[in-house]
Amino acid sequence: MATATIIDGKQFAARLRAGIAEQVARLKADHGLTPGLTVVLVGEDPASQIYVRNKERQAREAGMNSFEQRLPATVTQAELLARIARLNQDPAVHGILVQLPLPEQIDPEAVIQAIAVSKDVDGFHPVNAGLLAVGGNAMVPCTPLGCLILLKDRLGDLTGQRAVVLGRSNIVGKPMAALLLREHCTVTVAHSRTRDLADECRRADILVAAVGRPEMIQGDWIKPGATVIDVGINRLPTADGKGRLVGDVAFAAAVEVAGAITPVPGGVGPMTIACLLLNTLTATCRQHGLPAPEVRPTAA
Repeated sequence: MATATIIDGKQFAARLRAGIAEQVARLKADHGLTPGLTVVLVGEDPASQIYVRNKERQAREAGMNSFEQRLPATVTQAELLARIARLNQDPAVHGILVQLPLPEQIDPEAVIQAIAVSKDVDGFHPVNAGLLAVGGNAMVPCTPLGCLILLKDRLGDLTGQRAVVLGRSNIVGKPMAALLLREHCTVTVAHSRTRDLADECRRADILVAAVGRPEMIQGDWIKPGATVIDVGINRLPTADGKGRLVGDVAFAAAVEVAGAITPVPGGVGPMTIACLLLNTLTATCRQHGLPAPEVRPTAA
């Protein structure tokens, strides 16, 4: 039995970051501008700390200025909002990202809405969400943008493809559906209350899984030859206590049916940070009245 092509997000993201670095160097040479990204980290969550370190390292490797602001877990919402207000006014900062999750005393929606729309490189602000929904010039959330880039690299023109997005979060599911509609796909958004969920998935030429349930999508849920993008990152316990990362798709079974599939890890995850850098470059250009450069991955 044939097995699916593995979509190597790690390798593609490295090529995309190299393309971004070329455009950053050109922006510096032609306009004297260095994109600046500030990440605000509240508290001591170990996973968040690792993620933030990776963002900072990759931003610097791309030639950007990377700033980190650490706040204690006891910080008040008012103090955090005041910090964001100062960053909104800082001309050296072109992108602001507040790492989620936040402590319980802080309303994440209030924080997201406090970030200037032009510096919202996460693409979570309601204005950016609305612009994406109506086909405007939005800052697109990084994970859905990374998924779309991988899909277009794999399939080219997506016109007419039947796509099923499994999950309806504001961070992945809804923006992913909007992006696929923009590419002229026929889109179904499925979720935990969808009737005959497996049957809906079987109709998909493109299946994007973003539900946060380990190995929920079985091999017989997948249309033969479909392209499967697995956004899920779930840690299952192991005897050594280190845990094992798996996606929302049962990979071993799915790889025997799909035409192409992203692995976990090494699929969508690396694209998320690469697209954060892409958004920061785009934000820098827009804030200075410059056209956003067309970034192409470097040659393999």
